[in-house]
Amino acid sequence: MTAPVRVTGLHHVTLVTRNMDDMIRFFEEIVGLGLVKSDVNLDSPDQSHYFFGDEEGNPSSLVTFFEIPEAGDNRLGAGGMHHVAIGVKEESDLHRQIQRLDAKGIEHSGIVDRHYWKALYFRGPHGLLVEFATQGPPIRAFERN
Repeated sequence: MTAPVRVTGLHHVTLVTRNMDDMIRFFEEIVGLGLVKSDVNLDSPDQSHYFFGDEEGNPSSLVTFFEIPEAGDNRLGAGGMHHVAIGVKEESDLHRQIQRLDAKGIEHSGIVDRHYWKALYFRGPHGLLVEFATQGPPIRAFERN
């Protein structure tokens, strides 16, 4: 029998945007992930592939985008994406993000207690829902309800 794959975590998430300039500003100025690489889409060389992440572009920090100008807004549905959750270390990081959002006039949820972690929600370009989530303990540490 073949040994199971050893999953190490999420490598990256790839999303679609209509306007890459809007997304670059949002991820750099609001989310705090920098554009670390712009390359061609290896499956469609006439299209660009944009990578946001930590300073080194480490896997597990990456959110990538394809720009498709005719794409519609994000909408909830089977096979669709509800939101992107970005990890932060502790609740004080959420408070700092609230200050940034308030300074830019961006509506947000305030801090939400998710039992396992604390969260902050806000929307980006094209309806993209972003969550900042504190690290919290391992989920398996909690008993089932």
